[in-house]
Parts: sequence; structure tokens; C-alpha cells
Amino acid sequence: MNLQSFLNDLHFDTDQAKPLDWEVDWQDAPLAYKLYRHLPAVPLSPEVPLSLEGREVNGTPTLRDIGDLLWYVFGLTQFRQSVPDLAQAGLQEGSIQSFRRFVPSGGALYPSEMYVYLKMEDTACGVYHYDVAHHRLVLVREGDFDSYLARALGYRCDVSASFCTVFVSTMFWKNFFKYHNFSYRLQGLDAGVLLGQLLEVAKRFGFETGVYFQFLDRAVNHLLGLVEEEESVYAVIPLSMEPAMDWFHHMNDGEKDISSGELCRELPSVRHDHYVRSRNIREYPMLIKMNEASLLDSSRSFRQIGEEISNACAGQAMPLPDVKRIAYDFSTACRSRYSPDMDFILKKVSQTQLAVLLQEVAASFPYRNDLDGERERHQPRVALYGCFYDVEHIPNGAYCYDSAAHALCQIHPGDHRCWLQQGMSMHNVNLFQVPFCFHVVGDKGHLQTELGYRGYRIQQMECGMLVQRLLLTATALGMGGHPLLDYDANLCDELYQLAPHGKTSLIQIPVGHHRPRSKLEGGLHA
Repeated sequence: MNLQSFLNDLHFDTDQAKPLDWEVDWQDAPLAYKLYRHLPAVPLSPEVPLSLEGREVNGTPTLRDIGDLLWYVFGLTQFRQSVPDLAQAGLQEGSIQSFRRFVPSGGALYPSEMYVYLKMEDTACGVYHYDVAHHRLVLVREGDFDSYLARALGYRCDVSASFCTVFVSTMFWKNFFKYHNFSYRLQGLDAGVLLGQLLEVAKRFGFETGVYFQFLDRAVNHLLGLVEEEESVYAVIPLSMEPAMDWFHHMNDGEKDISSGELCRELPSVRHDHYVRSRNIREYPMLIKMNEASLLDSSRSFRQIGEEISNACAGQAMPLPDVKRIAYDFSTACRSRYSPDMDFILKKVSQTQLAVLLQEVAASFPYRNDLDGERERHQPRVALYGCFYDVEHIPNGAYCYDSAAHALCQIHPGDHRCWLQQGMSMHNVNLFQVPFCFHVVGDKGHLQTELGYRGYRIQQMECGMLVQRLLLTATALGMGGHPLLDYDANLCDELYQLAPHGKTSLIQIPVGHHRPRSKLEGGLHA
């Protein structure tokens, strides 16, 4: 299969992305976290604060700050035991036990991993893996790598002004064992919701952040000691206390080109023993092929994307009420986030609630990144569309949201719940009980014209970042959201009339009120 057909199947013919005879061996399932063995470890404080309100760091960040940040971003936060709903009752017996994190993940498999390059007084300078299972840092390479990392980023970042750099990677097998090739789509989304959570948590600490989607992959993987056929870094995020830091210096034509090969030769290879539990790891050639096609080996390959972003909103806009940004306890929203299945209950919602939800998501989404550089983008590359039902003062219909004008544009009037329900393949959510059914919409070509095959995973990450903002805001308003990929993208594209604009729907997120499910739940913090 060629790569273009592979990406097309991931979105428009998902049955082709997973063989009909694919059997999941749950007895040989991998762990949801990576465990390094026989390496020095630095324990992090288990006394994680229950709230981050007023937590902003003044002065030099400490190891305690890093530990609390990592726990809020990706740590094991709760143990949950629940009874399966009717949709699952025929598939498994008894109760379901799981460890919960503040970010969602497809099938709760968490293919992402986090590494940090630390330069702090209270620990050795070097690259560490965040050991989620034990809430500690495991040293994978000791040393000062400012120069190395600055060159791996194409001299675009003043790494010396950063006290910590976060690396978000993907381990391919961790969800391939269940989803086969469809896991490639999920891996980008999973990395994206993690990035969205990281940026939101960093705000609470007062840290400055910038996201680098483009870097010399083999050089960065070499620094972390990763085997590229198993795992690869998807994003690099420096953290700084300096707002005036030079984040995205643009390389001039006269500056020296940097290659992965020359950087890799500067550092010896490291290979560390790690445990994944699976005894039989099957091959995933298409994931390796996609990853190889997405790698950047030269700093001359780094690109910025122009300002022109077409908008599918057309016709007369419906202004939404002017509302203030909501003030909510972020920690409470993280703990309360819940993905309802058959638990949605239809309750009337107001135009003001919808306005607050949309405005907060749009206002919290902008972030520094190397695709935009120092420019301030007014129109994001991914946008929110939605089908609304029984919303006060909003006629039923399919809409696009114009964040710049804070207005809705009706595309297709009417109650579309039946159409959307028919477009689902699993029917594990009752869309007739949902007032908002959102879709994240982006470029149908997945940014390939500008960024090649790397554009696909970047688009999925930006989609995931927007989804996490939506889920947190919905939770703060007393509602829940359930990200879904088992829907008919062609149907939704037709509903929103996206084809003439070169757009497509990337994910579906029903949002609404829900009843509590019977469960036993406890927090995993001291």
C-alpha cells in the first residue's frame, strides 16, 4: 500500500486500516507505560498539591516544581473500578479496573512517553525519562546538551535560556497491538492531547513555552537513546522563565545547514534495557514507513506556514453574546473530566453557555510554535464546527464557529442527530441525548503540500490540542465530552459542505450533561 492510500484509509475507509481477522491478544498486551531497568533514578515528591491555584513559580524552578508539573500532565492520578455498560456487557464480565490520567487516550493505551532535559541545581544535568508508574525520573544520558539540542532545532531556539526541555514521543506497539494500522491516527491525537495538557499546566506555573514540531529526528532520538523502529519523538517543548527569550529565530540563507548524521556522530550511542511486558511483538511495517517518510534530516527542511487559511463559513453570521472568560479551578476540572458513553442525558442548554464554551476554547488555544514563528496567527489551522440541538435561541442545525468574530454561521439547518447516529459504526454513544456534537475541521490534504507526510501527524497533534481545551472547558461548565473516531467522515464533510473548501472533519466530540456512573474511585497522590 502506498502512503497516500494509507492516509486516505485512516480517515475515509477505516475498515481498511485494520484487518477483519485481526485478533487482540489481551493476555500479551503491553504496559501503558515504559519501564527502564538498571538505570539511576531520581524520586519525585509524592506530595502533589490538590490545586494549582496561585502556584505560579517566582524565581528559579525546583525539582519539586518539575515533579508536580509532570504529574499533572501525564501522571497516574486515579484508580477506578467500574461496571461495564450495556455496550460492553457482552464483551467482558465483572468490573473494569483502570489507572486514570488527566488526559484521554484511545482505548486508555497511552502510546506517548515523556522525556525531559533538565538543567537544575538539585539534580544532575542530563536527559531523563518520566517513569509514570513510580513518579520518578530515570537518567538516560548525563551531560550538558545545550549546543547539541540547539543545533537539532536548527539554531532557532535559545536553548541556554531554557531550564527544561520536554520531549513527547510515541511507542508504536503500545496501541498497534489493538488497533493495527489505525493506531497511527490515534498516536498523533494522543500526543496532541498531551501537548494541550502540558501547555495548560505550564501556564499555571508561569512557565513560557514553545512547541517545535520540526527538528532533526534522528539526532533527537539518538540523544534520548531511542530505537526508531520502536519509538520516535513527535514534539520538542522548551520551558523558560524568560518571556523575552528568542524562540523562533529564522535561519538565514548564509547560515550553515545542519544534518542529523553530523550531530549523531558527536555522541556515543546508548541502548538501555526497558520492559514492555509483551512477549510477541508483531510487525508494523506501515507505521515504520510513515515515520521514515516524516523524518527530517536537514535543518533546511524546516518550514513556516503562510497566513492564508480558508474558512468554510459562508453566509450571514449569527453573533454570540459577549461573555467574559470563565475562571475555574483547573485541578478540579482535571479530576472531574469524564468521557460519557451511554451516560449522556439531554438537558436544555443556553446560548450563553455555548458562547462561553466556544470563546474559552478559542481563547485558550493560541500557543507559540515553529510553524507560525513569531507571527501572531488569527485563524488557526484547525477549527470547531458543530451540530446543535435544543439550544436556547439557536436554531437546530450544523454550524461553523468564527472565533475571530465570535459568531456562528449556519451551514445546514435542521435536527441532524439521526444522520450523525447512523454515521457511527459502534453506537456506543447515544447522540439523541447530546445538545452539542462538535467536529474539529482541518485541511483535507493534511498539510502535505507545505510539510510533506510530517504534516499529517502535526495536524493530528493540533487537533488533539484543541480537543483537550474543549474537554477541560466542558468539564468546567459541568458537562462531559467523548472524543470519537468511529464515525463517517464523508457524511460529516457533506453535512458541513467542506469539500469545496478543501477541508475535512478530523474527530467527533459529543458534549453534554451526563448522569453519574456507578464506580469506585480514589486519588493516587499523597
